[in-house]
Amino acid sequence: MSYVAPLKDMLFVVNELADLAAVNALPGCEEATPETVEAVLEENAKFCGEVIAPLNVTGDRQPSSWQDGRVTTTPGFADAFRAFGEAGWQGVQHPTEFGGQGLPKLVATPCIEMLNSANLSFALCPLLTDGAIEALLTAGSDEQKETYLANLISGKWTGTMNLTEPQAGSDLALVRTRAVPQGDGSYKLFGTKIYITYGEHDMAENIVHLVLARTPDAPEGVKGISLFVVPKFLVNADGSLGARNDVHCVSIEHKLGIKASPTAVLQFGDHGGAIGTLVGEENRGLEYMFIMMNAARFAVGMQGVAVAERAYQKAVAYARERIQSRDLAGSAGPVAIIHHPDVRRMLMSMRAQTEAARALSYVTAAAYDAAHHATDEATQRANQAFYEYMVPIVKGWSTEMSIDVASTGVQVHGGMGFIEETGAAQYYRDARILPIYEGTTAIQANDLVGRKTARDGGAVAKAILAQVRATVDALEGQAGDDFVAIRKRLADAASALEDVVDFVAGNMKSDIKGVFAGSVPYLKMAGVVLGGWQMARAALAAGKRLEEGSGDAKFYQAKIGTARFYADHFLSQAPGSRDAIVSGSAGVLALAEDQF
Repeated sequence: MSYVAPLKDMLFVVNELADLAAVNALPGCEEATPETVEAVLEENAKFCGEVIAPLNVTGDRQPSSWQDGRVTTTPGFADAFRAFGEAGWQGVQHPTEFGGQGLPKLVATPCIEMLNSANLSFALCPLLTDGAIEALLTAGSDEQKETYLANLISGKWTGTMNLTEPQAGSDLALVRTRAVPQGDGSYKLFGTKIYITYGEHDMAENIVHLVLARTPDAPEGVKGISLFVVPKFLVNADGSLGARNDVHCVSIEHKLGIKASPTAVLQFGDHGGAIGTLVGEENRGLEYMFIMMNAARFAVGMQGVAVAERAYQKAVAYARERIQSRDLAGSAGPVAIIHHPDVRRMLMSMRAQTEAARALSYVTAAAYDAAHHATDEATQRANQAFYEYMVPIVKGWSTEMSIDVASTGVQVHGGMGFIEETGAAQYYRDARILPIYEGTTAIQANDLVGRKTARDGGAVAKAILAQVRATVDALEGQAGDDFVAIRKRLADAASALEDVVDFVAGNMKSDIKGVFAGSVPYLKMAGVVLGGWQMARAALAAGKRLEEGSGDAKFYQAKIGTARFYADHFLSQAPGSRDAIVSGSAGVLALAEDQF
């Protein structure tokens, strides 16, 4: 089966939970009317379903290849990418002054999800280009913006992010790539970068590498890192492409999944030096690169939602078609496996987690828009704090969730799920990278614990929990067992999460290893609880629509039923997670190194 975008759910979340009307009222977001947004999403769904999705299996079976420094992408990718750029999809959220559509992040987010659901490997190229655009918009000179942004936003050129080196994985203090000033404002770079997504390919005229490197007099550690623009082809004063720069792809990796996406080893300066220009100020490179990384981390979280959605659609289609065994309630003959309770449980698990992660991500995107466009500083600060707290959760929890969902999708298929021809295994393999790149789940959890919770004594986390409790209060008095159950589970889960926030904020100085022993469980628990908060809000909105008699009654009933399932099966886990985090460090740290 091909991919069909879940537009009804996307629009429900955009309007009812992320509050498109409020975003549309922000200065600079006036174009994002409900009618325009619906039209944009419908067109994007059509493009992704008809142009990009059919290449997904092809990319897995005919991945990118490398020969003599050149990378040839999967057949069809170059034409699809050209169509992607010409249709304006690279520029959805980027400024109109450089050729973008200038729409809010809330509108771009479902577009990102659809592209990744359609073809995760293909979507990685636009993802990294988005990050490069964000970094140049924030820290680039006027000349750099003029040279690069319009071509990146049009899809004529693509962008990369060059951090990792053979000796420096996540520890960027160990970066050794050198940048030697040439006296004319340019630099020559020398070094090796690894794991560079779309570091070389044949889909665009030029590739704009953003590279972390050290100048000769830079201090040691992360304080001595600068950021440089190093294009594959030098750009002439009139904007035309000039000579080939001294950056070359010496190999690409052979991977478990995302096989169509070329992961390059790039060599800078083997033939005299790769010419680049400094972005912003010297020794502030990590600060600028974090702009790219935060944009990429949110987008990778959306990749988790996207691959989970694709795996869910695949599993539902198979469960409706596969005839196996009689119905437990009695039947004349075998029935489709979707009739069996455990298959229903698996499908509901996949659906509920995906919907929760989608809702939390879209609400986070709306907070980003408010942080950047609201007219008063207090609103900006509150939304920025909310967004920053959520980014590691969106990235870490959504991607970990995607592995569970894709694995469950294989299980729904039974033995056929283990056979590559059915396609279920590709989603599982593709999803496995998501909790690793752009910062592992542990790195996201370290950020959540240190910068986002302990630093302010849990103030932002507790402000968010106050919003959760407002939803608990709103559930009071709602008729029906579903709402009673959702309210109780959410109230208990919120209390459990607050206990964890207090533990993290209160024990960083006295028991730092004990706190970090529970960091990833804390991140996952925060995702589960805050995702459950959004599911509860969805149930309330659906209940209101049912009372009004407006819209698709079956859709709203399904919203309430899915929220009930999530509350019973996921929110119910929160008290146990709390106990493991608060009291479980002794077991984590019980063995000496030589006992493993």
